Amino acid sequence: MTAASDQATQLRRGVVEACILGLLAREPMYGWQLADRLITDGAIIASIGTLYPVLARLRERGEVTSYEVPSESGPPRRYYELTDAGRRTLQIFRGEWILFTTSVERYITPEETS
Repeated sequence: MTAASDQATQLRRGVVEACILGLLAREPMYGWQLADRLITDGAIIASIGTLYPVLARLRERGEVTSYEVPSESGPPRRYYELTDAGRRTLQIFRGEWILFTTSVERYITPEETS
């Protein structure tokens, strides 16, 4: 693994839970739907296998809950939705994210030369 890909992996690990909470704040989603968005929209996760352990942690902490909906084309789909605790966690993260990214940007942006 290259240093650049290792850095990208570490960055993704740091934000994957917040990204899931952010998606679920918009609407309940089933696992494949979440994975598709996280893989195709921003490469936040590498595969669907990465998603379920994170969802399990979020459920254990009471930040998401799940329910099953019958499917016409196979087994029932398990949908995940944000709880009030998840909304609070997401709101806190949003505030911290703004401060964090502002600070990081200050350090990594090249200084202007006159």
